[in-house]
Amino acid sequence: MTEQPTSFERPQGADPAEARGALLRTQKSPGNPALPVQARADGPPSGPGTAAPCGKGKDGKGTQPPVGKGKEPPVNGPEHSQSDAAEPMGTPPARAKPNVGEHRPRPAPEGIPPQPGAEQERAQGGQDRRTGRGLPPGRPMPMRRDGDRLRFVGAATRRIARGLDLDEIVMGLCRATVPTFSDAILVYLRDPLPVGDERPTGPVVLRLRRTDRIPEERDTDGVLLPPAFDPEPEPSALADLSSLTTELCEVRPGGALNEVLRGVRPVFADAPAARSALPELLGDGSEALVPSGQHAILAPLRGRRRVIGAALFLRRPERLAFEADDLLVAAQLATHSALGIDKAVLYGREAYIADELQRTMLPETLPRPTGVRLASRYLPAAETARVGGDWYDAIPLPGSRVALVVGDVMGHSMTSAAIMGQLRTTAQTLAGLDLPPQEVLHHLDEQAQRLGTDRMATCLYAVYDPVTHRITIANAGHPPPVLLHLGGRAEVLRVPPGAPIGVGGVDFEAVELDAPAGATLLLYTDGLVESRLRDVWTGIEQLREKLAATAQLTGPDHPPPLEALCDEVLDMLGPGDRDDDIALLAARFDGIAPSDVAYWRLEPEDSAPGQARRLARRALARWDLEDLTDSVELLVSEVVTNAVRYASRPVTLRLLRTDVLRCEVGDDVPQLPRLRQARATDEGGRGLYLVNKLARRWGATRLSTGKVVWFELNRG
Repeated sequence: MTEQPTSFERPQGADPAEARGALLRTQKSPGNPALPVQARADGPPSGPGTAAPCGKGKDGKGTQPPVGKGKEPPVNGPEHSQSDAAEPMGTPPARAKPNVGEHRPRPAPEGIPPQPGAEQERAQGGQDRRTGRGLPPGRPMPMRRDGDRLRFVGAATRRIARGLDLDEIVMGLCRATVPTFSDAILVYLRDPLPVGDERPTGPVVLRLRRTDRIPEERDTDGVLLPPAFDPEPEPSALADLSSLTTELCEVRPGGALNEVLRGVRPVFADAPAARSALPELLGDGSEALVPSGQHAILAPLRGRRRVIGAALFLRRPERLAFEADDLLVAAQLATHSALGIDKAVLYGREAYIADELQRTMLPETLPRPTGVRLASRYLPAAETARVGGDWYDAIPLPGSRVALVVGDVMGHSMTSAAIMGQLRTTAQTLAGLDLPPQEVLHHLDEQAQRLGTDRMATCLYAVYDPVTHRITIANAGHPPPVLLHLGGRAEVLRVPPGAPIGVGGVDFEAVELDAPAGATLLLYTDGLVESRLRDVWTGIEQLREKLAATAQLTGPDHPPPLEALCDEVLDMLGPGDRDDDIALLAARFDGIAPSDVAYWRLEPEDSAPGQARRLARRALARWDLEDLTDSVELLVSEVVTNAVRYASRPVTLRLLRTDVLRCEVGDDVPQLPRLRQARATDEGGRGLYLVNKLARRWGATRLSTGKVVWFELNRG
């Protein structure tokens, strides 16, 4: 009785590089050692005591010279391994065709293990024992054992899993399978791809996402060669996959393609279900694209909850056909790819939500207040954590002033971003009330305590007045700002540090400092100056030196450009220096010259509107703006008339000449005026209507002592 080898034993006399992937379970006949043991027709026998394939010699008796006597054994044979009994006796073997040119070996695709037996086959005359044709450079040999398939699946899935976004995963699938597993691949995905648990409402549509195939090669002289496995090429369907397929395919309910996708398991293209499904998937070019026989596998891509696409693996007719075990390989590749695509879509949605959240939390554009220019930057802690608790803001205030705010909530998560949004909204509301900086921080501290006991944040609030060239700053545990003077000197402003917002029971102190024209104030968060490699004060000193060095490049009379200055500041960060979010706000103080400001106080009397018209006329004549006299007199008269009607204290009138002409009228009445349509019988109510029609812009702001109504006119 002969002993049968088990599944993990290699049978004696079997070719270890068998072209088909499964193990040969052949018997060794001990009774007659001269009988061949499943000898291959395309190569020499693999074990001792086996006979070479038969062929006619010169005497016609079918003798064959033994291997090693100066004669080469026949290297041509059928596509699949066959025994000698299956060969027609007396049929001369086909003569092998020589290689076309010499090729330098190419490395195998990254991550794909080299196939065993490839070097041995190339050593034997540089020819493929299966076909007798020249071996292409670097082309991996077919997988011959179950272990080869396992190693290939492991390497391919690792390559697929490395991708984070959709394109990387699909490309990983294509690069892992071509040319090791197939000659070409087509990947279809649903359009649009479903995200998470959402249920698509429209019909299922598949879009051709990517195609890949074995490229044509060139010899050492640069001559274009056909694919190496097709020495006598004909027009091939794999030459241009996209031109033979439809980009969009609607999956009809109850159709053949729908049934194959619902079945989830990969199927051969010659299966009855696949033969009906492929024309629906590929369109009219399916017959020219898909070879006959088991040379194509259609594998549905199923994610966590639903089918999200399909992959079509193709081999040329000249290649070995797929086997049953290759369906398992295709299933593994499809499963890992589909799960990776599902995760990539979810990650993309989360990244989109994070970006939108951060974009709404931070100002989309900075305002352009009079007398100051602004620039800002924001950098998240990492690409995978795109939201954080750092924020900045610039808020226009009455009297051409502007509030500059920068803050940092503890942490850089969605919760930190949500708290930051609430504190930023609170700061904007408090700024609209024109409260002093220390009062704004006090109310922010109360708001943080209402949000929770562990809601901590630092904040710096500054108010710049371009008319007086002064800035008022209050700090709540934040790094101090740096002021870069026009001559190139950079100094760290001495501001009382205060306690962080959320501590409670702490008074905040404000200081008023000079803000000369041409100077630049830099507000930032601690992520810019503090990291694991340096403490915060070392980082602040490096920032000061960086600003001073940058200012030296433009000379003492010209400040550095604001946008370029922000970029230079961020360049001081090394590769491992950034552990936290970074918010940066730079303000260049231009100010308003005293000669461009006119200011008066008017008693709340009936003669105030006439007096305001005369004062405005004189100021416009001094500024050579007489062409605006009529409009300014009319609008000033209407606004001052409304102010003195209800005011009990003196009314203020101020004209500012900048790129526009701005007029501001202040009184002690907190009620804001409202634009309304006056009826034909009304005696008043048309003043703001005229202001709205003639002015470039207008508005009203409530102050702690009343309100300010302002309007702007173009200078022509």
